[in-house]
Amino acid sequence: MTNYPLMMNPLTEANNSDTGEKPYHSNTCSKSFSDSGVSTIHERTHTRKKPYHCDICGKSFSQSGPLNRHKRTHTGEKPYHCDICGKSFSQSHALTAHKRTHMGEKPYHCDFCGKSFSQSSILSDHKHTHTGEKPYHCDTCGKSFSQSSILSDHKRTHTGEKPYHCDICGKSFSQSSCVTDHKRTHTGEKPHHCDTCGKSFSFCSELTKHKYTHTGEEPYLCDICGKSYFRNSQLTIHKPVHTGEKPYHCDICGESFPQKGHLSRHLSIHTQA
Repeated sequence: MTNYPLMMNPLTEANNSDTGEKPYHSNTCSKSFSDSGVSTIHERTHTRKKPYHCDICGKSFSQSGPLNRHKRTHTGEKPYHCDICGKSFSQSHALTAHKRTHMGEKPYHCDFCGKSFSQSSILSDHKHTHTGEKPYHCDTCGKSFSQSSILSDHKRTHTGEKPYHCDICGKSFSQSSCVTDHKRTHTGEKPHHCDTCGKSFSFCSELTKHKYTHTGEEPYLCDICGKSYFRNSQLTIHKPVHTGEKPYHCDICGESFPQKGHLSRHLSIHTQA
C-alpha cells in the first residue's frame, strides 16, 4: 500500500534521513524514500509525467533541474568554470568530467576489454560496442543507435537545429565536434599526428586517409570492377567510367567529360586557341 503523507515537517524529513527511515513508498516498484519530494520525482520515472516545459522550444522534463540545465543550450550560459584552464560549462557534471582530463583520472572500467573512461555514461555507451545493443531510438524515423549522443546528433538531421556556433565567424553546426573541427580553419591548429612520419592534420579523417599512403590500404572498392582506392573521392571519379555519366561540362563548347581532370585538359585547347 502506498503511503504519501500530505504534509510533512521539514525537520521530520531531515530526521528521516538521519535515522534511515523511509516512509514514502513507490506505487509501482519496491523503492522507498525518506524525502517526499524525492519520492514524487521518482514516481515520474514510472508515469513518464513531465510537468516542466521549456518556454523556448517546448521540450518537457520531469524535474525543474534538468529544465534549467536544458535552457542553457538556448541561452549559451556556462556558469561552471574550470579553475585549471578556465574553460566553462553549462552543467556541473560536465565540469567534473572535464577536470578528469587534467588529472588523467578514468575511474570507470569496461569489464569486457578493460578500457577506462572518465564518465560512467561514456562507459555505458561504450559497452554497447561489445554487446551490439542499440537502445536509443529516433521517434521520427525509428533508426536506432548505440549512444545517446549519436541519437541527439541524428535528430538534428530532422529538425535542422544547429545549436553550436563558432565564436569567431558565427557559423552554426548541428554537432559540437563539427564546430571544434571548423575552428581549426581559423586557428590553423593541427592536433592529429601521424605516428609514422610525424605529419600533422587538422582533422582526424585527414589523418586516417593519410595513413593509407603508408600502409598501402585501399578500402574504397568499386562494386562493378573491384578496383580499389584509398580515397572515396577517387572512387567517385572512377565510377562514371562504368556508368557513362559525364558530369563535367565545358561552358565554352558544351562537350562533357566523366572526370574533372579530362575537362581541365580539354579547356587548355580553348585557352591555347
